[in-house]
Amino acid sequence: MTDTPDTVRIDKWLWYARFFKTRSMCAKLISDGRIILNDQKIKKPATTVNIGDRVLFRQGEWQRIVTIAGIGTRRGPASEAQELYEDLSPPKPKRENNPQNPKFEGKGRPTGKQRRALSSFSPKSLD
Repeated sequence: MTDTPDTVRIDKWLWYARFFKTRSMCAKLISDGRIILNDQKIKKPATTVNIGDRVLFRQGEWQRIVTIAGIGTRRGPASEAQELYEDLSPPKPKRENNPQNPKFEGKGRPTGKQRRALSSFSPKSLD
């Protein structure tokens, strides 16, 4: 029989569930008040969470809302991490085509001719 704990620190749980790359990153976000647990901002990484708790946080521009479905005992593979929560978030927003940041077309590195054409273009010629 496996001994699974009933509660775990929230910084460990966020790390186990693979929302953030390091535990120290989780702890910093919690200390900054960017994690909301059951409609209350928390400031201590040692705050314990239980199954059924609701966690709200931002990942980049995406707001995540998750319900804890399992505690976990280690940071395992992504398939195991996805069993630790139920995602209630709205769908991830699609990126818009920004002329400042063109989409990669999958053509690989530019050829010599293309590099020469790029280097001959200068912002001064736009004035």
